[in-house]
Amino acid sequence: MDRIKGKTVLVTGASSGIGKACAEAFAEKGARVIITSRTLTALKAVAEELSGKYAAEILPVELDVRSREAVQQTVANLPAEWKAIDILVNNAGLALGLEKLHEGNIDDWETMIDTNVKGLLYMSRAVVPGMVDRGYGQVINIGSTAGIQAYANGGVYCATKSAVHVLSDALRIDTVDKPIRVTNIQPGMVETNFSVVRFKGDTERASGFYKGIKPLSGADIADTVIYAASVPEHVQITELTVTPINQATGTVIYKES
Repeated sequence: MDRIKGKTVLVTGASSGIGKACAEAFAEKGARVIITSRTLTALKAVAEELSGKYAAEILPVELDVRSREAVQQTVANLPAEWKAIDILVNNAGLALGLEKLHEGNIDDWETMIDTNVKGLLYMSRAVVPGMVDRGYGQVINIGSTAGIQAYANGGVYCATKSAVHVLSDALRIDTVDKPIRVTNIQPGMVETNFSVVRFKGDTERASGFYKGIKPLSGADIADTVIYAASVPEHVQITELTVTPINQATGTVIYKES
């Protein structure tokens, strides 16, 4: 039985990387997909690509999840036929900088907290009440192995992903009396635009981060998202940690010379 076909899915941060891969995976399965990011031009290109490739219904919506007002207005003003969101994928997130905590860039901290934590909260607050009213829904949060264990020079990013872990648990607890599923996906090393953003456009430094290891791809994480969304409705995948074969934990990595 295909449990995704015909569902309405909203994916944040869907113009590239894991978000785009998730949108494509859902489109391939026959879902109707709302894709959001801050860059409408890139979103429209993704929408055109996926609708052409899979004959899928794709709705591109420009949205900065850091803005509470924008999130509230965007969800409230969705076209009527798109309002009943069955699956929310809170993917929008980023890491900035690799400094010691006491030497960190406070502007970077604000951006990470506003995006990774507050953005997830704003989206969940806007979407989940509708799921509760309709008696059906799933929230899939994209966390990180960084949320399990801190690593050097990444304290604030790790803290934001630890918050994703705890908030996922909290939402699952608060909706335990409702048919709402909450899943936290915790990827390890994934090669996307993530490291380029972290190193502020330094592509050489970003590519060097993965030297000596075959990292995961956005499609690998999308596979786990689809799995969590495809299990029977009485089954809840609460948490999935996914790493490359040479990564044992967030901090134990073997790189070939």
